Amino acid sequence: MRILFLSYWGLHDGLTTSTVFPHLRVLQNRADVSAVRLVTIERGPDAQAELQFTPGFVADKISFEPLRSRPGRNVILNKIEDFTRFPQELIRQVAEFKPDFILARGAPAGALAYLVWQKTKLPFYVESFEPHAAYMRESGVWRAYDPRYLFQRHWEKRQKQLAKGLMPVAENYRQQLISEGVPAQRIVTVPCSVDAQTFAFDETAARRVRQRLGYPATAVVGIYVGKFGDIYYDQEAFDLFRAAADHFGPDFRLIVLTPNAEADVRRKLQAVGLGPDQAFVTKAPHAEVPDYLSAADFAFSPIRPAPCRLFCSAIKIGEYWASGLPVLVTPGVGDDSAIIEAERGGAVFDLTQPGSVPAALARLAALMHEPEYRTRIHELAVRHRSLTRVQEAYTQLLP
Repeated sequence: MRILFLSYWGLHDGLTTSTVFPHLRVLQNRADVSAVRLVTIERGPDAQAELQFTPGFVADKISFEPLRSRPGRNVILNKIEDFTRFPQELIRQVAEFKPDFILARGAPAGALAYLVWQKTKLPFYVESFEPHAAYMRESGVWRAYDPRYLFQRHWEKRQKQLAKGLMPVAENYRQQLISEGVPAQRIVTVPCSVDAQTFAFDETAARRVRQRLGYPATAVVGIYVGKFGDIYYDQEAFDLFRAAADHFGPDFRLIVLTPNAEADVRRKLQAVGLGPDQAFVTKAPHAEVPDYLSAADFAFSPIRPAPCRLFCSAIKIGEYWASGLPVLVTPGVGDDSAIIEAERGGAVFDLTQPGSVPAALARLAALMHEPEYRTRIHELAVRHRSLTRVQEAYTQLLP
């Protein structure tokens, strides 16, 4: 098989490193795959840069050719232009590379794959398939009259009708798709997978990171990996950090790994009384994240609740679990909130319910007092987020 693998994210995006590269490795290891062409979408500075594909493994079957967005234009016009220009560029790549099908990562990439299908009838599959249009509208990023929302909603409908296979990240969404009439045999649930071994707890790394940060071995360390705003809580997240500090007392310490501007994050932390002696903030390369997770005792996942969150799969929760960290999460996040409650993988808090946060922190503290709690929670990643799920889905769906 020759596969054109289309990612909607840039080569240097953390989601490419954490979710695309592991899937490329799975494809490369298949004897029936002869070649893979990785196509990313580059925006901002990377759209003009020389890009070097370095996935961290020997990629002898994989070539790379990005699509480059034009800079300096209105964001809406730019995105619309992308969806008129990129299909033509992909059709050129298809003629040159001669793939058997397109494997698109995410519903926006699936929209491009559908637009190529319109002209070429090249089969396509969509993994990490979510209701992206609804997701963006419910998050307040897009409005109901936004052309991006209207087009994406239409393209998702066409993907449901025409894709050879869909791989939603939550069983909740698989059931929803079946109820909408998508044949069950065309759908396999594949949560965002993690390499459980790479993220497994490392006591030496934990000690090293804590010593470097000046955090004592007795400290109770919470960690948050991700953005603030949009689909995530912003000020509410900082209030949550404050609540954790109040619960765990003077021994509480915080690690924040975020792409948000460090000065802004520090200012908001200072506003809730968490200064640099208690809170460390940086933008860490993905390869360094496992060591920071090892240095923590529990993790935050302050995802803003919305109806479509039932259909998502946060990569950070899989990485937290792989490190053995119980997770403080909002209700209705994919399949994960239910797993956390049923299998004691953390605690669920609901800001609309008075007393919910203190109760969730108390449950979290109780979990952390259990012997070998990290080993037990690590197994959640093995059971629910293993790359084996990817391999099985590819075997079931791909020709």
